[in-house]
Amino acid sequence: MRFSINIPNFGDFADARTVAMAAAAAEEAGWDALFIWDHMVHDKKERQGQPFGDPWMLLTAAALATSRLRLGTLVTPVARRRPEQLARQVATLDALSGGRVIFSAGLGGPIADEFGSFGEPTDPVLLAERLDEGLDLLQRYWSGERVDHIGKHYQVNDVALLPASTQRPRPPVWIAGFWPHRRPIRRAARWDGVVPLFSAGHGNLPPVDELRDLIDYVGDHRKDRQGSHFEVVVGGISPGDPARARDLIAPYADAGATWWDERQLMTTAALHRLAPVMRRINQGPPTL
Repeated sequence: MRFSINIPNFGDFADARTVAMAAAAAEEAGWDALFIWDHMVHDKKERQGQPFGDPWMLLTAAALATSRLRLGTLVTPVARRRPEQLARQVATLDALSGGRVIFSAGLGGPIADEFGSFGEPTDPVLLAERLDEGLDLLQRYWSGERVDHIGKHYQVNDVALLPASTQRPRPPVWIAGFWPHRRPIRRAARWDGVVPLFSAGHGNLPPVDELRDLIDYVGDHRKDRQGSHFEVVVGGISPGDPARARDLIAPYADAGATWWDERQLMTTAALHRLAPVMRRINQGPPTL
């Protein structure tokens, strides 16, 4: 199991210098990755007045401050982006970081805030179509090869985006989705990892049995890829005490989780404040 720090792109973490400082501290303390949210307004009424930072600029600052730490978003709503522009941003960060990018994607939400506030469509079926078509285009763009595409939502005429991504054949792609909804988990099974969301909510651990059920479902839809590595991300709040952290996390590792994503509760100000996040970063990752 590997261990990551999860921070939003608003509040104290809207500042690229703050994110760079947190990333450098996370690398020094032995964490394996830093993941940043990709939101525009997120719970618009609750976040009113808070600053937001562009996640790719924040990750650029993190990349320049580190040499080993894996970096990425959790998660990017592909339907809210132009695939060609997103492909360039990810490939540029992958080159700058020396191939340390993990790309995570999902439908994006809250839909009414993140899409509806800007006059964008809010039909989840349409957004899912854009997500799937956009993901296909992203991996083709990252190849550096010529792309011709006539789809329902996007058209591309004889374009090769160079340079290709540093990681070959492309950066790892993880897909987020709410369990027990099946469709997003089937989508994840086609890629490299799953970032499941549970009814317990961000920062709260799900029952281990729910995670086992999800992993079994993914396995049923990856039978044609047996032997290929697949990441399973579970997240919550772990204590700084190594023994207590091990007792908390070990059952999830035994169930099949491959990443522990350290998070703050969404319902508290600690979510977007530097001080509590830095305290946990400096305590170092759990050990199993």
